[in-house]
Amino acid sequence: MSLRFDRWGKPASFLIALLIIAGSVVGCTASTGTSPLPPQPRLRVATTTSLYDTGLWGYLEPMFEEKYDVELDVMYAGTGKALEYGRRGDVDVITVHSKAREEEFIAEGYGIERVPFAYNYFLIVGPEADPAGIKGLSPEEAFRKLMETGSGSFVSRGDDSGTHSKEKNIWEKAGYDYEAVRNAGAWYIEAGRGMGPTLMMASEKQAYTLTDIGTYLSYKGKLELVPLVDKGDLLLNVYSAIAVNPEKVPGAELDLASKLISFLTSPEIQELIGSYGVEEYGMPLFIPCAGAEPGQK
Repeated sequence: MSLRFDRWGKPASFLIALLIIAGSVVGCTASTGTSPLPPQPRLRVATTTSLYDTGLWGYLEPMFEEKYDVELDVMYAGTGKALEYGRRGDVDVITVHSKAREEEFIAEGYGIERVPFAYNYFLIVGPEADPAGIKGLSPEEAFRKLMETGSGSFVSRGDDSGTHSKEKNIWEKAGYDYEAVRNAGAWYIEAGRGMGPTLMMASEKQAYTLTDIGTYLSYKGKLELVPLVDKGDLLLNVYSAIAVNPEKVPGAELDLASKLISFLTSPEIQELIGSYGVEEYGMPLFIPCAGAEPGQK
């Protein structure tokens, strides 16, 4: 049997077969009317910098995305800015740590419910030499001594964050008007940055600052600062999740926001939050509290 070849040296029957197969594939595609897959759902989250700087969100984000087949967009900012994102409708859920401001956000109708999911404590850290002599004092006593002696600098977040709110609260409890503190001299420095960069600035200047323990531990290897004040009810630091209310902010994705809050407070994730940081730092960066307000220290 002889075969007929075309000018490229292939059997003509071979090329005809290819054309038939190609035509069948095109016809099949046309007949089925295949359409592109729908876009993946997205959930927008505004989180405080300490939850981001410690790496907790980077740890939890892929787990949530896989569980619910959703894309999580996490924006980190100070608590004040995160709450503003919620009011503007830029996000669907916020995770922050300033109870009074969270309750105000809900009272205004912007949030559904405040759900605590983790906590830790604030610290006042500073140079090991401790020029102001605040080691072991209460937060209020430490701030009074910083103000009265002027020994050593203090670096404030100065960014309307939850940590900045806590700092202002301590100054108030110490008996000072915050505006007077801000203008008390060159020893008081406003960083206007997140917690990690503020710690780095304080370390470079050998200054005191207020920090949450989680961010301090995650940055400790880069710092020349030590904990000096770590006792007192004022230092409790609770993180809460709040779904944005679609009745007040049209377009807010309540269903997915509720799933994220359920995820954060689920036994499995609470256990992971409770063990986060233990292997590297010898203690957890956060303590899980699954929707319940933790007690005082």
